[in-house]
Formats: sequence, structure tokens, C-alpha cells
Amino acid sequence: MSKKIGLYIYTGDGIADAVDVDKLVELATGDLGVAVAKAHPDLYGPEGVAMVKQDVEGEGVNAVILAGVSPRIEFKEFDLPGVALWQVGLRELVAWSHKIPADAENADALKEHVQELAEDYIRMAVKRMEKAEMPEPYKPETLSDRVLVIGGGVTGLTAALEASAAGYPVTIVEREGQLGGYAAKLRKQFPMGPDYSGLVDPVVGDLIARVEADDRIEVKLSTEVARIANVPGDYRVSFKAAGTKSEWDAPVPLTDEEKLDENGNELSAEDQKKVYDAKNEGRKDYMEVDPNAERFGAVVVASGWKPYVPGEGEYAHLAWGNAKVVTNHQFEEMAKAGQVPKSVAFIQSPGGADDDADFPYASHVTSMVALKQAKYVREDHPEDGKAYVFYQHMRTPGKYEYFYKGIQDDPGIFLTKGAVTQVEDNGSGLTVKVEKTLLGEDIAVDVDMVVLSTGMVPTTRDEAVVNLAYRQGPAFRDLDLFGGYCDSNFICFPYETRRTGIYAAGGVHRSMTIEEAMEDAAGAALKSVQCVKAAEEGHAVHPRTWDFDYPDFYFQRCTQCKRCTEECPFGALDDDEKGTPKPNPTRCRRCGTCMGACPERIIGFKDYNIDLVGSMIKSIEVPDDDEEKLRFVVFACENDAYPAIDMAAQRGHSWSPLARVIPVRCLGSVNVSWIKDAMSSGMDGVLLLGCKFGDDYQCHFAKGSELANRRMENVAETLNSLGMEPERVKLAQVAIDEYDKVPEIINEFVEEVVEMGPNPFKGW
Repeated sequence: MSKKIGLYIYTGDGIADAVDVDKLVELATGDLGVAVAKAHPDLYGPEGVAMVKQDVEGEGVNAVILAGVSPRIEFKEFDLPGVALWQVGLRELVAWSHKIPADAENADALKEHVQELAEDYIRMAVKRMEKAEMPEPYKPETLSDRVLVIGGGVTGLTAALEASAAGYPVTIVEREGQLGGYAAKLRKQFPMGPDYSGLVDPVVGDLIARVEADDRIEVKLSTEVARIANVPGDYRVSFKAAGTKSEWDAPVPLTDEEKLDENGNELSAEDQKKVYDAKNEGRKDYMEVDPNAERFGAVVVASGWKPYVPGEGEYAHLAWGNAKVVTNHQFEEMAKAGQVPKSVAFIQSPGGADDDADFPYASHVTSMVALKQAKYVREDHPEDGKAYVFYQHMRTPGKYEYFYKGIQDDPGIFLTKGAVTQVEDNGSGLTVKVEKTLLGEDIAVDVDMVVLSTGMVPTTRDEAVVNLAYRQGPAFRDLDLFGGYCDSNFICFPYETRRTGIYAAGGVHRSMTIEEAMEDAAGAALKSVQCVKAAEEGHAVHPRTWDFDYPDFYFQRCTQCKRCTEECPFGALDDDEKGTPKPNPTRCRRCGTCMGACPERIIGFKDYNIDLVGSMIKSIEVPDDDEEKLRFVVFACENDAYPAIDMAAQRGHSWSPLARVIPVRCLGSVNVSWIKDAMSSGMDGVLLLGCKFGDDYQCHFAKGSELANRRMENVAETLNSLGMEPERVKLAQVAIDEYDKVPEIINEFVEEVVEMGPNPFKGW
């Protein structure tokens, strides 16, 4: 569309004191050719809003730049239909972060720096507005509002009831012949309210009755998902009888053993393919669409967990393999059948003094299960029952502390921190030896049975529960990072998985009590409803829920390198037999990782693309004859780094006025061409500031910072080939709450480059 840009500068909150606003207006209407440029002391108040609306309605302004408050602050008053809007944080990026002390010896020079900084932000904003286009929503041709729930336990039943209560039809798929899941096997469950000292009957029976009475909920028993194809809003799901093979099953990869011949030598690639083809004989091409598949708008994975069972020879010092040593899961079955011995030792840790000593997948739930099962001993043998709980870590969070205190008050239950060093068969029972107890001495107790508090293994660790027809594979990607749990970002997005429109709840999400799983299910159900609405309206589901844009591909120049499909964190891209990407916009989370990955620069968004950001970089005025005025670009991810910069400014922190901050959706979206643009434009350094990656990752888009870090190796090679120091480009990690570190990170980088001297290509 033809644009008539209006630039409106806020002069409050110290902006007018920090910069010469008249010069900014003159720059905009003069060199930059902006149609309308005005300043207002209360731009975001009624008078300022009225001024902008008057120009929109009376002057034909259809592209508005608000130069004042951070773009992270929403002003719904400026949500004008058909009008493009961009906000520039002059307050945070200039006025608040670059205050000049009244007694500064070089006050005039500093003020000049700050003025130039503000002018560059105006230049970049105008250039961005010139290049950006209004996004148009993408909507699938067909849509379904039905929610698929995989799993008929407490979590699945609750998710179905919550989605139904919101007015959405639901289908529950349960592989067993009855509903209830693991909860149906319990004798008792933890209390869900006062009195917290007692146990209560499982709530699963009531949930089953409510589901069976709900007309909006369909139940498929003895059924599994054979395949989930297509996209959020219009998933095509094929089912099969539980335990059977379907022609629509996802391909099953070869095991390590199947890759070897009878002599243990690795088969050739050709022979491995033959074995693979034979193993998957009769299966349809999983990228095709099953004509008989059912349609769903979103999916909730509530397939639960499996008990961890130690392997043969494991925990020999605890006598695992002895019939009198069982897991907590086995003991629960015995308790429900009324087979509880009179004296039982519950071992919480296999030995050791730190967190690594826990049983696999142990959690607060296994701590509480030990307490619950100790109570079984006292309930069945009130006169002479004895329960011993030996732990390294006793976890009873929140209100469950009351449950723990109730157990402590029982004289027949003995609890102590200690390291269990040996369990021995004494003929009539078992002897448990414990060191480093709270009593200050080693002890030994004789019991009838020992219970190992093993953990809850998510079904998604070993099973392709969802069987996705995605180029990236049938299961969730990179689950090893979470031990098999389904997650996208465990800090900010507690229900999203790595696959848009598919939400995790209950035991596949983390170890949970029944009460916690029900709460988790409600959240996942509401997220599935949000997904259906987002697909219907044509915007991103999360995290950019306001974003109607989606990536566009210029396929004529595609080299089928597959980088975009391989690096997409969310499986938004499939590809054809040649490797040409096949976009699925409703799967996309608008992170731009594909754009950053593409060496041919053929991927972009209407309001965020290679040319747009590159033009912003080139619009920065770079003095080529003043070594006191070096220039730096800071690419700051909008999820952690940019908020941290905002908060640093709000708290009065300052950093070098030589740095110009450009917000990016994710460091994964940073294309190396932007760095080349910066260096060829005479910039002296480029800093990428993004989320933490690795084991402590916090990236909203799973691995954007990590991908950017890998790409920096190529950048370093390029700079070396040009005779430039690779240290001129740096990546730094910062969490959203580490705002106090931001100034130090920026200043240290600037100082390092200043010591190197100006960009040798400056002025060319």
C-alpha cells in the first residue's frame, strides 16, 4: 500500500531534556521525507491520541511511528484499523539510559552523542516503516473445533471435561479397554483439602461418570493414534486398534541390534534399507493424507507415565531381585489387594548424599507416595504395624507439608534422613542398614519388606504417542533434554510442546500428584481452545499471539539445502522429495529461525525480513572520520534481552551511547547477511544479545541462541578472510531478570572493540 507516515514524538519522562526534539522533527520532515512529524508532552494521553487520530482521519496518515515509550508497552488506543504502527523506545533507549550528570566535564560531547543516538533511532524507525507491509492472516481452508485428548486417565478425563465446559467437542482415545488410567489402580490418594493428615478415595470414578454423561465427549477405548497429519486447526488423525499395526503408522526406525548382521558387524546402508523396508512393509507413505482420517483442531497429550522398573543386577546392595524387595508401584497393587506386611522399610534414595543419588524420575510425588504407603501399613496393622522411611530428600511442597506433619505424628512411622548402605535377607525377612542418620549413629532394622521409591517415567520417553506425519519425525524433538518429558519452554510455556497445537498435561509433562495433574489438564485444555481460535482468526497461537504474519518463501531461488526444515524448532516445515520446503503456517510460531538459517535469503515476513532489518542497519549514520564516534549494533531478542534492556533503563542503569539496539524476534532469526551489512556499512562491532542456551536454556523458541552461536563460527571465518578481527562480532547470553548485567555486557564489548580501533573498511 502507499504509505503516508506520521512520526509522533513523546516529550515527557525526560525525553525533551535529553535530546533536541525540534531537530528530530526537522530530520524526519527534511532528510527522511516523513509526511507528518509532531511532538507532544502527553502523547499517550487523550490529547495526544486525539492528535494522532485526527491526522489519520483528516490527513490520510496510514503508518504511525510513536517515538517515546518502549514497544513492549501496549497502548490499545492506537489500535487503528488499517493503520501500520511501530513504537520506538526513546525513553528507555535514550533518555533514561543516557542521563548526563550536570557536573560532567564533557557534557557537551556527551549530549552530542545522545542526540546522534536519538536521530539514528528515528532513522531506523522510518526505514522500517517504509519497508514493512501489513500482514494478512492465514486461515486453513477447512477448520475443526474438536479437541483430541490422548489418554483416559485423570489428566485426560479432566482435560476433556474442561474443553467441553468451554463449549468444544472432544474425543478421548484410550488404549486400555476402560477409562481411569493409573488412578484406577490406586487404593487411596493424597488429600485434596482439609483434613490434610488423612487419605481419600480416588476421584477418578467421579470423573469417569461425568465424562460418560457428557454429550460433547466421545470415548474411543482400546484405541491408539496411528498418525496425526496436517496442521493445527485441521489435524487429520488416523486411529487403530490398540496393539495392532496400521498402514498409517509412522515409520519405525531400526534398533541398534537390527543394524548388525549375525556376526555383530554393521550392515551396509543398502542392507539396512532392506531390513528397514521389510520392517515397515505395508505402511503408507506417512506424508500422505489418509482420506478417512478424522479432523481435529488441537491435541492434548495426556498419555501419562509408566513405573520405573530397575534392571536385572541393578541396586544389588538393596537386594533388588529378592521377592521381598518391590517397587512403590508393586506395593500399591499389593495394598489395594489387602496384602500389606506388618513391617516395611521405604527407601527413598539408592545411596549417596546429593541429588544425583535419587532413583531415576524421583520427585516430590515419590516422597509423598512413601508417606501414603507408610500410612497403609498403619491402617492395616494399627496395633503393631511399623513403617520406616529412609530418605536423602523429603519433598512435600505447599499444603502437602500438613500431610507430612500428620505422618510425623504417628508413633508407628519412623522417618529419618540417612544413606541406606545394605539390604540383606535374614531368612524370615530383610535387614536394612542405614548410615549418617539424624540420630547421629548408624542403625539396622529388621522388616518384612522393602519398597524402593522409583519414579514416574513419561510415556513419551520411549513411545511415539502422537505419531506425527511430520518431516521432523513421529515423536517430539530433542526430548533427551528433558528426560523424555514434553516441553517447549518449561519456564514461560508450561503446556506447549515442540509441536504447535499439541499440548502436554500430567505425567508426560512432569511428575505430578492427581490434584496437580487435574490443574495441569485444565490449563492444557484451555490452550487447545486458544489454538482453535487462533487458527480460526489467522494469528499465531504463541508466543506472538498478536501476530498475523507468517513466513513467505521465494522458491525460485531455493537450493533445497534443507537448513530451514532442519533448524525449525517446531516442525513447521515439511519438504518434498527434492528437499523444497513445504510451509505449514498454522504450525509456525513466527520466530524467524528459518529466515536466519537461509543462505539464499529467500525467506521473510511482511513486517520482518532480511531487507527490512538490513535497511535499518544501513540507515544508521556512521561517521568515518572520528575515532571517538565508533558505531555498534546490538541485536536483542525480544523475549529476554530486550526486556532486560528496558528494565536496566527503568532502574537508571546506563551504557555506551555508541550502541544502537535493534529488537529481533529471536537470535535464531538473525541472518549472517545482517552482520555483513553492518560491517560493510562501517559498523565497528556487532553484539548479539539473547537468551541462555544449553542445559539451563530459557529461549522462548527452544534453541534460537544456540543456533545463532553456531552460525557465529561462519562469521568468524568470514571476518578472518577479510583481515578483520573476529572479536568484532560477539554473542552474549542474558536472562530476562539479569537487567543489571546488560550495561556491563554492552560496555565491555564496546571497550574491547575500541581498543582494536575503527573498522578498517569504514568509509569505503
